[in-house]
Amino acid sequence: MSYGGDGYDDERDRGVPSQTRTRLPEQDGFADRRPAASPGRSVVTIVGIVLILIAAIVFANRPDEGTGSDGGGTDDGNRPGANPTAPSGQQPVEGFTNGIPSGFPQSAEGAESAATNYAVALGGEGMFNAQERELIVTTISASDATAGLLQAFNADYSPAFNERVGIDADGNAPDGLTFVSRATPIGSYLTAYTDTTAEVSVWCSGLFGLAGTESLTPVRSSWFTINFTLAWENGDWKVTGSTQTEGPTPVPGDNRASGAQEIAEAVEEYGGFTYAR
Repeated sequence: MSYGGDGYDDERDRGVPSQTRTRLPEQDGFADRRPAASPGRSVVTIVGIVLILIAAIVFANRPDEGTGSDGGGTDDGNRPGANPTAPSGQQPVEGFTNGIPSGFPQSAEGAESAATNYAVALGGEGMFNAQERELIVTTISASDATAGLLQAFNADYSPAFNERVGIDADGNAPDGLTFVSRATPIGSYLTAYTDTTAEVSVWCSGLFGLAGTESLTPVRSSWFTINFTLAWENGDWKVTGSTQTEGPTPVPGDNRASGAQEIAEAVEEYGGFTYAR
């Protein structure tokens, strides 16, 4: 159930249109044989093109009957669909509880935003410290689900697991090394929604490992999806359950792997984001 695709215990249960141009061959000696265009026909052709362009613009700007104003789009009227994460016009949440965004609107969009922010919190270094982990889980979970979630996370983020990672029981890295655990959401997908419940999957890229020249577990990237079930409780969306699956994973690029010091500096210099749709 630990997030970030750490790879240290693969067997454990994670629970938790382009334009196309056609060029004709050159035909020497035939260029002057084409009939002159009829003026009347040219006018008709131009008018026709203009009408087609107007129709295309109207069609492109018509409201999408399958997408609700709250971001809960549907496919064929039955299956919730993905929506672009462009600015929605709604103001981002301004509230924070224990450093985690809170006060999400009671809408499909609000549920997606909540799940995305919770993925960031559950994928961070704080989950490797018992006190911080309890604070995170208590903050984002529904009251009747807190105990079960905390028990599951405590089992995953055990002192033995920290030792395998190369950090101490409190989540601290050895001197000269920087511990990195970060989840970066790529997109979210609303799979079910009512006024009081929601199911949201958040596709993430993760970073995990120890940065430093003496590191035996260098920082690696991973791809995973966190599937949340949420409930509306006390004016906010709260987690009632979560699971993690591997991928979708794209083909690796040709980027040069950065050195340990460069990675360590990047982690210190570049902070994470607060997400809102």
